[in-house]
Amino acid sequence: MSQQGARTTRHEDDWWGQLYDDSTEDTGPAAAADSLDDRFASAAGTVGQGPAPRPESPSSGATPPPDASPSAPYVPYDNSGYGNSDCDKSGYGRLRDDRSGSYDLAAPSRQAAPGEGQGPTAVAYVGSGPPTYDAEPTALPAADPDDLGDLVADTVLDGAQYGACTLRAASVRGDSARYRGEPRRDALLTARFGSGDEALVLVAMATGARATPGAHRAAAEACEWIGRAVGRSQVRLAEDLRAARRGDLKAGLHRLTDRALGRLRASAAEQGVEPEEYTAGLRCLLLPADPECRTRVFFGIGVGGLFRLRDGEWQDIEPSATATTGAPVVGFGSPPHETPEGDRLTMNLGIATPPSPYEPAPAPPADPFRFRASVARPGDALLLCTAGLADPLRGEPQLAEHLTARWANGKPPGLAAFLADTQVRVKGYADDRTAAGVWEG
Repeated sequence: MSQQGARTTRHEDDWWGQLYDDSTEDTGPAAAADSLDDRFASAAGTVGQGPAPRPESPSSGATPPPDASPSAPYVPYDNSGYGNSDCDKSGYGRLRDDRSGSYDLAAPSRQAAPGEGQGPTAVAYVGSGPPTYDAEPTALPAADPDDLGDLVADTVLDGAQYGACTLRAASVRGDSARYRGEPRRDALLTARFGSGDEALVLVAMATGARATPGAHRAAAEACEWIGRAVGRSQVRLAEDLRAARRGDLKAGLHRLTDRALGRLRASAAEQGVEPEEYTAGLRCLLLPADPECRTRVFFGIGVGGLFRLRDGEWQDIEPSATATTGAPVVGFGSPPHETPEGDRLTMNLGIATPPSPYEPAPAPPADPFRFRASVARPGDALLLCTAGLADPLRGEPQLAEHLTARWANGKPPGLAAFLADTQVRVKGYADDRTAAGVWEG
């Protein structure tokens, strides 16, 4: 019977007697001071796990276990029980490695993001010196409490992976607009139409006219109209892409682009403003989801850049403006100098015809339609951008060199890394930047 009155078994009585029997002598102090290992072995034996094997000393050339965390270096054990560490008063401290500084014992291991840790470290700016404006946003655009939907975010970031390509897209307000509290004039649209291998991915970017109050609305409206037009024609466009019908693609996309910009002119008339004040440059990229189709189609109107990184070198593949060729059009140009049979109608004296006092001479279109269909290769990186990034990329060699070092390995960067790369600043270039990168697998 125990002191509490409960009935006990024989083995429990034996244990109690061995521990508290009056005939048992006190062990007294041990001949040698016990270490942390001895206490751990005793505790392990008490809970039934058996003594743990003693770690090898540093002189035995122990190597770190294969499942050690990569986030902290392996520290050989020494006889003090704490290892080679710089400890604070709590006894935990921080492990220190001469190669890469200190590591927090409590910091969990983390897997690298896609494209992280590849190439040189991202930089804040390149060129002769730091830009004039601050690197971060300063002032927000003014807001109308009755039209909060008109607000535009400072930065937009998106990405996807379809077929054999990986897409990264970003739009950032320029340093000048950030300082002055103006909205971002660039607009970005990324959309998928259809499903499976029949799907099409559209990337549309537009830039509103400079120094106009509704520039951001015109850019957003241009992206919206071209998105609707392409989405409704997705089946036919996908068929033309897979069949490589370049002529049909060019004619069809030219017609859709004209319709989208025509909507802008109609909207300007409804608002009572000049068409030149409510317009936008529009640049688009069509990507098929079919992994067997590597045709990449660019089309649009307006300035910007189309670049390809192949074999470690940048190629400027922006299509040139379409030359005015073919038969004369009524109201533009002059009549032919001879008939189809070869008879000259009049002598050309080289005297320019004076403009009519009643009707001004029509001017040729300022922004011709641009189109390019190219076949991608594995390892290529295609970059479509507005003038905010195209101009410094052409004007500052260090920016092109930096992006080459960052992207030449063929692996697409993560979203955050792509955003950091596209907003590397260059002195003298402070406009909005919108860019879409496509990495071929």
